[in-house]
Amino acid sequence: MNSNNPFFKNKTFTNTSAAAEVHETTVIDRNETMTVSGTINKSFLMLILLIASAAITWTMTFNGQPPMIFIFGGAIVGFILVLVATFRPQSSGYLAPGYAIFEGLFIGGLSAIFETMYPGIVIQAVSCTFVTFMVCFGLYKYEIVKVTERFKSVVIASTLAIATYYLISWLLSMFTSFQPVHHGNSMFSIGISAFVIVIAALNLFLDFDQIEKGVQQKMPKYMEWYGAMGLMITLVWLYIEFLRLLSKLNRK
Repeated sequence: MNSNNPFFKNKTFTNTSAAAEVHETTVIDRNETMTVSGTINKSFLMLILLIASAAITWTMTFNGQPPMIFIFGGAIVGFILVLVATFRPQSSGYLAPGYAIFEGLFIGGLSAIFETMYPGIVIQAVSCTFVTFMVCFGLYKYEIVKVTERFKSVVIASTLAIATYYLISWLLSMFTSFQPVHHGNSMFSIGISAFVIVIAALNLFLDFDQIEKGVQQKMPKYMEWYGAMGLMITLVWLYIEFLRLLSKLNRK
């Protein structure tokens, strides 16, 4: 079983025998294979690109420009880049930075809207996301939390359940008068958001594990971009869920 992150389901990560066969004939030195440090560096570069891109939409929104075109455009293009990279991981060196830029447009516009409604919420959501990431990374690094097959199965099943619920709720609200329970600020709705945040955080452990396995299997160098892109997807999801939870608490 693999991380529910669509990137880490790619056969490039899972087909270990094929990877070994390829690298026995093509790898010359360590500089040609995936490393943890290389993946971390590329993750930081993607984060910088995302923040810079988000700052553009943020500034334009507070200067009176409507952000919806950037929100929808960034989300759609970002999703397309994710799909392309899933089937063509060897192009991740170009697709990953592009994803960070377009996702930044989406995040920047969305954050500006939330900040207008609830001043101070963005810095709170960023802080919560950063602290959660560091805690999960520390727990994984020092093997306090170990990614077992049972752990993977529980997290993957929960993530799929959340995705299915979100999809069904969105479709029903589009074509009927159905109001999803997670849209309100009831205690039940807050509980749902808290649960989703926990599952998103647990996905970080699966992402760390898959990156480490990619390094152990001596995957090609471009898989550093691929791994960084997958990790960024989880972090964006986690940040958005913190925004939603904090907005509900503010309405309370």
